[in-house]
Amino acid sequence: MSKEKAARISNTENAGKKGGKASGYEDHTKEELYEQAKKVGIDGRADMTKDELIEALRNH
Repeated sequence: MSKEKAARISNTENAGKKGGKASGYEDHTKEELYEQAKKVGIDGRADMTKDELIEALRNH
């Protein structure tokens, strides 16, 4: 795992909660997913559907 990915995971808002379970991407709006994709630098995000954004974020 890259240091960047490890840092991103540890900085999620639910990382410190017991169980470490973050809410699923499906629970977020397309706009929220777009903003997350923007933060991590996913190219082509403006043309993606919600499902495509979810897949891109999971595979990033």
